[in-house]
Amino acid sequence: MRKPDGQTLFLAVAAAIAVVSLGGLLLFQGNGQAGNPAANRPAKPASENPIDGQRAFEHLEAICRLGPRISGTDGMRRQQEMLREHFTQLGGTVSLQEFDVRHPQDGSRVRMGNLIVQWHPEREQRILLCAHYDTRPYPDEDPDPRKRRDPFLGANDGGSGAALLCELGRHMADVHPRYGVDFVLFDGEELVYDRLRDEYFLGSTHFARQYRERPPGHRYKYGILLDMVGDAELQLYKEQNSMQFAPRLVADVWDVADELGVVEFIPRVRHTVNDDHLPLNRIAGIPTIDIIDFDYPRPGRRTSYWHTTQDTPDNCSAESLAKVGWVVLEWLRRLP
Repeated sequence: MRKPDGQTLFLAVAAAIAVVSLGGLLLFQGNGQAGNPAANRPAKPASENPIDGQRAFEHLEAICRLGPRISGTDGMRRQQEMLREHFTQLGGTVSLQEFDVRHPQDGSRVRMGNLIVQWHPEREQRILLCAHYDTRPYPDEDPDPRKRRDPFLGANDGGSGAALLCELGRHMADVHPRYGVDFVLFDGEELVYDRLRDEYFLGSTHFARQYRERPPGHRYKYGILLDMVGDAELQLYKEQNSMQFAPRLVADVWDVADELGVVEFIPRVRHTVNDDHLPLNRIAGIPTIDIIDFDYPRPGRRTSYWHTTQDTPDNCSAESLAKVGWVVLEWLRRLP
């Protein structure tokens, strides 16, 4: 995940700064919820949350039962079929934006597909909610070198965003009288075998170019990217690139979380993330933020599960999915 601009990998080490490379994701700054104003605010009762976290988690488990969902594989095609059926049953208008890329290892053709789900497609002003739904080919960050060619399940990194959108789809029929909403599940976020050379963000880049070069007849006012939102020990800091491209949107979303008492949205900048929101901002001009948690150990442990064989549903949480979904849904409802 996360290759920097120019397809080069930036690494920085400083005594007071912890930096972790996600093939381009740099993490830094403090930790925990110290200084978080929302931590002192009484949380609203969980019964007020309309998002069914357990149902979202069941979607996550169903996605993971398909196994790895690497771009161009049977696992990805089965996932597309499952999600198409799910969103169609909910009343969404579903399409597959297909395109081809060259496989980074052997140059063969790989058929990609961004899954697009539209709610109220007749409305010209729209909101974009998105996630990637492919999984990295291998768990190449596993602490055990012998496991680095084992299957990578990608429960949090690849599954959680798609699972949450599956649940959010149940609430889209009447979410706002003015805006339509599009869910876009990006393929090829990390069809990466060599993190120093291979290209990232293939699906979001294709989507952004199509939006810019072939205007679809509607315009996106805002976008929110959901990535790694299922961590059982959720910590969602403001992301630096999001602050650069869409600071007002970051403030609005974190303000909603504060009002709801969802303390996992921490009002400090901690990460600089190169992710699918960059092509949306830079190429398409859609103000888009990234809601992402890379502090991904199981409660009580310090080892990250990112890109390891431990990125499994048992290290994710229905409660985390419910909280993120609640904030996003409430933000949608409050749009002017």
